[in-house]
Amino acid sequence: MGLAIGMLILAIGAEVGASAALPRTDGFRNPLWSLLVLGGYAFSIWLLALVVQHMSVSVAYAIWAGLGTAAIALIGVLMLGEAWDLTKALALTMIVVGVVVLNLNGAH
Repeated sequence: MGLAIGMLILAIGAEVGASAALPRTDGFRNPLWSLLVLGGYAFSIWLLALVVQHMSVSVAYAIWAGLGTAAIALIGVLMLGEAWDLTKALALTMIVVGVVVLNLNGAH
């Protein structure tokens, strides 16, 4: 299970990195950045497909999607100049709490 968690973290990192690079694709008119984004998403999905061989797809996907969403939102604020407000903070908190609860429930 430890290897699956490691691959899941790597999958989240690849997906977040690809999402953070999306603005640089210039609407997929920049071939180098477009290739990087598409490759990052493909790598992430491939890892996720390996992870679900070792844990339930509902838990793996919830962690991947939830933590990925929270991470890219934070990167958007910290590195991409996006606005931060109470609504965004509360929404991200609910996502993380939901992932934790689902993961705890899936562990039984």
